[in-house]
Amino acid sequence: MTRRGIAPAVLALPLLAAAVPAPAASLDVAWRKDGVTTVTQLHQGGAAPRPFDASRPVPLGSLWKLFVYIYAVDTRTPMPDYRCGGRDPEEVYCCEPGQTIARDAALAQSCGPFFEPRRLKIPAATWRNYWTDRLAQAPAGEFAWLADPSRMQPGRLVRLDNLLQALGSVPATSRAEAESALLRVVLDGRGADTVRWFGSQLRVKTFSWHEAPQRAPVARRLGGAAGWLADGTPVWFAGQGASSGILRQWAPQLAAALPPAQPEDSGCVMVDFFARYPVRSVRDANGVSATGALNGRFVVRFDNDNTLALRSAGELTVERGSDGRPQVRGRFGVNEYVARVVDREGSARDAEAAKALAVAARSYLQQNARLVAGCQQIADSSAAQRVSPNPASAEALAIARWTDQLIVDGVTVRYHSTKSSPGTLAWAQAVTLARQGKRFDELLALAYPGGAVAVAGNSGARCERLAANEAWLARALPRWRRLLITQGGYEAPAMMPVICALSTGMPYSEQSRNRIYMRPLSTREDRITLAHEYLHIGLRQHPRGQDEEYVEQLARRLVDMNLETL
Repeated sequence: MTRRGIAPAVLALPLLAAAVPAPAASLDVAWRKDGVTTVTQLHQGGAAPRPFDASRPVPLGSLWKLFVYIYAVDTRTPMPDYRCGGRDPEEVYCCEPGQTIARDAALAQSCGPFFEPRRLKIPAATWRNYWTDRLAQAPAGEFAWLADPSRMQPGRLVRLDNLLQALGSVPATSRAEAESALLRVVLDGRGADTVRWFGSQLRVKTFSWHEAPQRAPVARRLGGAAGWLADGTPVWFAGQGASSGILRQWAPQLAAALPPAQPEDSGCVMVDFFARYPVRSVRDANGVSATGALNGRFVVRFDNDNTLALRSAGELTVERGSDGRPQVRGRFGVNEYVARVVDREGSARDAEAAKALAVAARSYLQQNARLVAGCQQIADSSAAQRVSPNPASAEALAIARWTDQLIVDGVTVRYHSTKSSPGTLAWAQAVTLARQGKRFDELLALAYPGGAVAVAGNSGARCERLAANEAWLARALPRWRRLLITQGGYEAPAMMPVICALSTGMPYSEQSRNRIYMRPLSTREDRITLAHEYLHIGLRQHPRGQDEEYVEQLARRLVDMNLETL
C-alpha cells in the first residue's frame, strides 16, 4: 500500500540558526523499550529543571489525531479527503478554502477537522473493543482516556508511561503507514530542516499545549512530539515553547541523546550482476561449478580471464542463461542494496558524503528500476549503479538505515565519481565539502537544485486525478447498483472514490483513504480493473471482499452490462 504526504520541501541550503527562538532551559525526553520506560533531561543553561519520572501526567494535545489515524488505518475505516470551507479556524492547519487535504498530509500538518470522530463515523463501542485488543485490557482506569474517541481532548492529562505503552501496542503495519506520513515532520513540517540531524530516525506527531498545573503554577506553553523511532521504539519529548521551535532548537542534542534505532529492511531489490562483463564460471573453493543459491566463498571468472572473489549467505544465486553462460543474481532489502552501492561507488568513511550518496542511490533505484513480480529489478552496471556482490560493510549499512526511505524527488538523479555537472552528485566533491563541514542535505541541495527530499514510494507526491476515469465510474454506478445490492455486505462509500494516476506498478485501491490508483481508461481491461478496485472498497465488509477471484468475476459481470450505452 502506497502512502501519501504533504508536498516535499524544495532542497535549499537551510539556515537553522536564523529561525531558532530564545532557548528553553531543558527538554524532557522519554522512550519505552522492552517494557521499560527511560527518562532523561537535556539542558541548555539556566536553572536545573524539576526531575520527572514515567508517572508524570502530560497533556494529550494533538496526539489524539495520531490515535484516530491508527485506528482508522488498522480497521480500514474510510478516511475521505477533507474539503476546507473557510469557516472553521482550525482549517488554518489544513488547506485553503475550496481545497482538500488527504489523510497523511492531515496527520503531518495536524489538521483536526479531518480526524473528527463524528466525521469519520467511528462507533464508540468498536473503538473501545479495538483498544481493548491492543492493550490486552479494557481502556479504563489509567487508560480511560482511550475509552471513547469523543472524549480524547487536547487538555486530557495522561500518564507518560501509559501514553508510551499505547504507542507501543500499535501493529507494525499501521504504524508503518503513520511513520511514512510523520517522516515529513523533519522535512517540511514543524521540524523543517532538522532532517540533517535525524535522518529518517524520528517519526513523530508534534503537539503544543499547556503544561500540567502540578508542574507549573502559571500556565506555560508546552511543545514537543511523540511517536516512534525507526525501529518502532515509542518516544516522547517536550519543553517550554511551541513544537516547531522545540524541534529546531533541540535537534542536535536530541538526536545524540536518543537510543540507536535500526529499521527493518523492507522492500525487495533484484540485481543482475556483471551485466556488461560475460561470466565464464562461478566456482567454490573446491573448483566445483556453482548453481542455485550460493552459500560460502566463490570465485567468479570472466571471459577476459579476470577473477573476483565473493561470499554469499544465500542472497546470491547462479542461473544458466539461454546461451548456457552462468548469470549471477542477488536479492536484497532496499537498505542492504543501498549500502552495497555506497561500498561500491564510494565509501562510508566520510559519513555526510556517504549519507548523500545513499539518498542518491535510493533515488536512482526508485527512478530506474523495473517492477518485476513485486521486486524492483536493476542491473549492476557502470551504465546504471554498481553494486558490491559482497555483503555490505557495517558502516555502509548503518548509513543506509539512517537514511531509510529518504529520496530526492522532482529531478532526475545522477552521480559520478569525479565529474561535477548540473543535476549530478560528484562523489569526490561531496567528500571534499563534507570534510569542510557540509551536511548531507547541503550536499544534496548543491547537487540537485530544485529537487526535494521526500519519502520513497509515493509519499509526499500529489494525487494526479483521472477525471475521465472518475466520470466513467460515476455513470456506471447507477446501473451496477441493482447487482451490487444483492451482494451481502456491500456498502457504497459515502463519497465517490478519488482515482489517481499510477506511473509504475500494478493498480490498487486504498480502502482507508477511498482512493484507487490506476492508469487512464483506454480498453475493456482498464474498465474491468476500475470495477475490480472499486469492489475492494465497496465490499470491504463482505466476507469475500478480499477474494481476488470472486472480485474479478464480479467486476467482469459489471463491465459486461453494456455500460457504453450510459
